Amino acid sequence: MRIIYLLLLVLLANGSGYAQQAGPKTVTGDFRHLPFGQFVHELEIQTDYRFYYDAAQLDTFRVSVQVREQPVATVLERAFRNTPFHFAFGHERWVFITTAPAPDLQLPRAFFRPVGSPPDALAATPEATAPAAAPGRSRYVSAAEYQVHEIGLGGGSGPVTLAGHIKELKSGEPVVGATIFSESPSVGTSTDQFGFYSLTLPAGRYTLKVRSVGSKNTQRQVILKGSGRLEIEVEEDITTLKEVVIEGEKDKNVSGMQMGLEKLDIKTMRQVPTAFGETDILRVVLTLPGVKSVGEGSTGLNVRGGNTDQNLILFNDMTIYNPSHLFGFFSAFNPDILQGVELYKSAIPAKYGGRLSSVLDISSREGNKKKFSGAGGIGPLTSRLTLEGPIIKDKSSFLIGGRASYSDWLLRRLSNKAFQRSSAAFSDLSAHLSHEINEKNTVYATGYLSTDRFRLASDTTYQYLNKTASLKWRHNFNNQLYGVLTGAYTHYDYDITSEQNPVNASRLQYAINQTSGRADFSYFPNPKHSLDFGVSTLLYQVQPGALRPLGEESLIRPNVLAREQALESALYLSDRIDLTQRLSVSLGLRYSLYHALGPRTVYEYAPGESRTESTILDTVRYAAGKVLATYHGPEYRVSARYSLSDNASVKFSYNRTRQYISQLTNTASVSPADTWKLSDANIRPQVGDQVSVGYYRNFKSNTIETSVETYYKSLRDFVDYKSGAVLLLNPHIETDIVNARGKAYGVELMVKKLTGKLNGWISYTYSRALVRINAGTPADQINGGTYYPSNFDKPHDVTLIGNYRFSRRFSTSLNFTYSTGRPITLPIAKYYAGNSLRVFYSDRNAYRVPDYLRADFALNIEGNHKVKKLAHSSWTLGVYNLTGRQNPYSIYFKSENGQIKGYKLSIFGRPIPTLTYNFKF
Repeated sequence: MRIIYLLLLVLLANGSGYAQQAGPKTVTGDFRHLPFGQFVHELEIQTDYRFYYDAAQLDTFRVSVQVREQPVATVLERAFRNTPFHFAFGHERWVFITTAPAPDLQLPRAFFRPVGSPPDALAATPEATAPAAAPGRSRYVSAAEYQVHEIGLGGGSGPVTLAGHIKELKSGEPVVGATIFSESPSVGTSTDQFGFYSLTLPAGRYTLKVRSVGSKNTQRQVILKGSGRLEIEVEEDITTLKEVVIEGEKDKNVSGMQMGLEKLDIKTMRQVPTAFGETDILRVVLTLPGVKSVGEGSTGLNVRGGNTDQNLILFNDMTIYNPSHLFGFFSAFNPDILQGVELYKSAIPAKYGGRLSSVLDISSREGNKKKFSGAGGIGPLTSRLTLEGPIIKDKSSFLIGGRASYSDWLLRRLSNKAFQRSSAAFSDLSAHLSHEINEKNTVYATGYLSTDRFRLASDTTYQYLNKTASLKWRHNFNNQLYGVLTGAYTHYDYDITSEQNPVNASRLQYAINQTSGRADFSYFPNPKHSLDFGVSTLLYQVQPGALRPLGEESLIRPNVLAREQALESALYLSDRIDLTQRLSVSLGLRYSLYHALGPRTVYEYAPGESRTESTILDTVRYAAGKVLATYHGPEYRVSARYSLSDNASVKFSYNRTRQYISQLTNTASVSPADTWKLSDANIRPQVGDQVSVGYYRNFKSNTIETSVETYYKSLRDFVDYKSGAVLLLNPHIETDIVNARGKAYGVELMVKKLTGKLNGWISYTYSRALVRINAGTPADQINGGTYYPSNFDKPHDVTLIGNYRFSRRFSTSLNFTYSTGRPITLPIAKYYAGNSLRVFYSDRNAYRVPDYLRADFALNIEGNHKVKKLAHSSWTLGVYNLTGRQNPYSIYFKSENGQIKGYKLSIFGRPIPTLTYNFKF
């Protein structure tokens, strides 16, 4: 059917009537019961026509005609009389044989290659081939599927390597995660973040199939004589149905080595309703199994029992320390510039390190290399605009996107007068440049800036800023080896000012800088064996805090903590081996080395005593650049996959990770006032071990995916706090924090329906996250040294994402989520001590807030689908918290008339309707 479709397209282009196309040469011959292939051979000898057809359709067809000096058209009419076959003449004296009639249409002659330059691969053979596209014209991809590409100049024996890029036809952007494979022998690979692939096969002829999310399936005919390159362009798959795809390929969850990996493309993320109508990647990530947050209005991720600081968030390989706007109500990433998101919950690749729980790798698009285009949106609180286009066509491109808020109008309409005097604003700007120097060298540059400034019902103004930049150079040594050299810089700071009362006016500042460099290499010696190796180093520079008076009347005493710095380096090597057709293993080793550096003053404490100011024995001063503490150790990566059948597999993974930086916070959710603390002589680095086992099964031709993953994680030396800990501006913070141990375990179930009018996914997670502090003196122990629930221990979690498309223009989306309430510590009694009334609190995290339940709904309305129009637009009408449930974010207590009363705080306690206009040109 695909071949018939191809030929129909060709006929559409060339069906103006064969009589006008026939040449002056005639045919003479007595063809009696002649096989069709031999018959075509005779016609091509006597004329300058070339025939293209599907040999399988005509392998039993025989021709019996006798002609003398007849035109080719007459000969074919007689040969196909009373048969289901038809023929049509195309440009370049091409003759196409098909089972479908030829319509009377014709494209301009210049649509195909100029006369005199037919593609070398179009030999006159009885094989299904078709014309290639003309240079500089829109490529006829369907025809390209049947062009035969001869690769290499070798003698045609032994293994050879085919490499190249898979790109989008219209924009020229790389297609990430596309698979290219041969069915016989069964060998395949996937494209990396640059759209690059490398495939090693024995010399010979192959049909290579290409599959990718959001693109039409295609194939290429190749004859491999030696190593060489083949660039492939794929068309966007514009269908009447939107598909929800989390993982890159239909059977990747079964056939792939990686477990604990979730992939989201931007098309999927746009279908999930969010609070203010704008696509929010972090809130979509929170719908995945094993990923939680402490409550409404927080984008902090708790992955498989880990703290929010145990997630490495990367944007084009740049570390992002605060990924949210406005206290966590908005994600800090413009959705229009994004290509996709990968979340590693287990089996973290050896190239990543520095965090215990997960890696969230966010990648942007490269920009359109073909033509100038743009996209944007207008919502109730924010607007955005993205522009992209070629700098040098097909060689270099730019992509720039900006977003800004205007939320003050909403605050002024609140009934609370304190909030009416509030203000809130944020913006972000992203830019990306790419330039292909030649086929072996490409450079990329990315910049990102986000700012926040708000004041909520007080005189305190919060400001924080993310500023990052990266530069990459990618070099192909050959088809089997390439490397990427990356330099990146990250800066995060916050500024909290209070100036209403001149006497107490002050400014609190914090900043962290991270400068990094890395070299990553990938080597593909053969189809069953691949190596990744590299080296990285990064320099931390932290200003832990500085409080200064603001204005001449201020009586605030300056308090500036000493700067900290450290150097973290690593080497890694990972090896993926297919031992058999069913069994594959991946072994990796990452060795990290950490040096805490001066200038610093380090406190030494009495051994065996609780660390307090009174137990300080001595101070040691380290000069600039001197090493005050060293930590190092191996980080193991082991994973295996065993295929039970073509649509079922089991997987196992184990990994150890180390983390040398910790976040200090006195709130359950992420706050702009949080700080980051480097490991030093008194604070050890965190270490985590995780074991995971999973079963994966697909149904109905891979349109329904099911998976069950179970895990156990042990953590040690992560940071927890003593009761009443002081975290801000504490020059000896180790006296208020303790190194804790923890464990987390759980089961994650997920069912995804990928296609059809009704699609989506449903997941259920049972998980526990427990903490234990029984080291040191009894005064340092919490809850008597027994295990207690962590702040984000939420045993049960159910999420449903459903989409239904009524027509090409109208679709609906529904999001439902339920989770157990998070743990809290409550006052349970009052008592008098020293003639003072005091409150007695329960054991830490002994109670829970009420369970969380929320449903969201959205109606998506596409504009008309005319090809020629100023802009293609759509509307999204949504309702967040459809049932108006007042989910408690926190429980707090106030003393009123001698009584302690408790209150529940809800962030979104009523339905929130939104209307967003999106456009693309």
